[in-house]
Amino acid sequence: MYSELFHALPEVLSLTNFLAVVIGVVAGIVVGALPGLSATMAISVLVPFTFGLEPLVALGLMAGIYNGAMYGGAIPAVLLRIPGTPAAVATSFDGYPMAQKGEGGFALQVAVVSSCIGGIASAIALMLLAPPLSKVTLLFGPSEVFWVAVFGLCSIIFLLGGNVVKGLISACFGVFVSVVGSDPIFGTDRYTFGQLELLDGISIVILLVGLYALPPVIDLLESPLKTEAANESLGTEPIWRTLPRMARFRKTWLRGSILGIWIGILPGAGGSMAAFMSYNEARRTSKTPETWGKGEPEGVAAAEVANNADTASALIPALTLGIPGTAVAAVMLGGLLIHGLQPGPMLFRDNPDIVFGFMWQFLFGAILLFFLGGSLATNSFAKVLKLPRPLLGSVIIVLMLIGVYSIHGRMFDVYLMLGFGAVGYIMDKLDFPLPPVVLGLILGAFAEENLRLALRIGRGDWSILFRNPTSLVLVAMTLAVVFGPGLKRRILGRRGTARQT
Repeated sequence: MYSELFHALPEVLSLTNFLAVVIGVVAGIVVGALPGLSATMAISVLVPFTFGLEPLVALGLMAGIYNGAMYGGAIPAVLLRIPGTPAAVATSFDGYPMAQKGEGGFALQVAVVSSCIGGIASAIALMLLAPPLSKVTLLFGPSEVFWVAVFGLCSIIFLLGGNVVKGLISACFGVFVSVVGSDPIFGTDRYTFGQLELLDGISIVILLVGLYALPPVIDLLESPLKTEAANESLGTEPIWRTLPRMARFRKTWLRGSILGIWIGILPGAGGSMAAFMSYNEARRTSKTPETWGKGEPEGVAAAEVANNADTASALIPALTLGIPGTAVAAVMLGGLLIHGLQPGPMLFRDNPDIVFGFMWQFLFGAILLFFLGGSLATNSFAKVLKLPRPLLGSVIIVLMLIGVYSIHGRMFDVYLMLGFGAVGYIMDKLDFPLPPVVLGLILGAFAEENLRLALRIGRGDWSILFRNPTSLVLVAMTLAVVFGPGLKRRILGRRGTARQT
């Protein structure tokens, strides 16, 4: 089968197919950089227009957009603390403080190099490990997936730092938002208050734009002169000169790539969980964890390498089993079906040139990020900080309104976004962490649905959650996250007392 992989390469390198990847990467960067837009939305709009194209041209556009958008979301996350995509939330933790210190250009360079490395690792995993790794997903039934979600929530609450109680409240708010809409099992309405627009739940894009975009814009307009100092120096020296400074991120890149690939293979997890888990793990193992959240470049590297390592690997269960790992993968399956390609084991037997060519396109899209992303970000987008702050704030608000309205074409979403913006502004002033809200929304419904499925399979017997060895490993990891920091502080405290005596 691997000989067919190289047999597909010449077709991918043809001018038309390669140009499709280039155009897709550029379009993806632009889409990802616009708050409120996403790779899922861009590919959803693109799919109907690819009907008359050759399959590899259409798939090349999709692969390019996916790679470009996952990096593009880091641009507003770094420069404005507004994640362009859900997966870029963790990037803003240290990227935005770096921009405030005049290192916005370097933060974007770290992001693009990390995105490139994560994307390459993900594409290689898709190429070499799709058939054998697809079997790994069979180990994760509803109970195991439930514990993965619980582990992700506990990680962000207990390892992010700050006030654990406030983190828990924020996460609970996110979980509450996640259950709004129709019950996933019985279809009954929950917390819709008679509003038909809430039957499908609350879009994460609306929540992200409200929580993460409005508060900094309000601050921007309230004190337009406060951030002018950040305009003087963006630190945008040539990227090849900054590469030696990134050499210390080697372990972070390796660990984040492995985490991202693993999370991508799990159906439903997505790049957001991968970025959070990679960020938390890198911070946990850092020798200077106190600098994280204040402008630590390694934090940007950890988040970006993981959320890009999730891209191609999410297609492993999609192509081999027909189970999309992310929303984007689900849209891409629709693109395959439009061109008469049925996902599953037979896809590799009946259309090897197309499926392996698609894998090559993911690899080339990731490599192109280094050249196209580096140039666009550091030389163009970074200059956005030099715009007058009132003008910049007004432009951002207009983009937010257009992006949110374009999701479903209704004003209700705009009002909902403004409501979340008010909540985010209050939480920001009271020092409530926002990341647990986002992860609570992402993982809340995910955990609930799998918990209920597991209990239905076990006929109400809760012991089903602990029967599988995989579940027990995940439970142990969760307990380590919850109680580990407290035990560590107690041990260090005893050592300090012993030294004093």
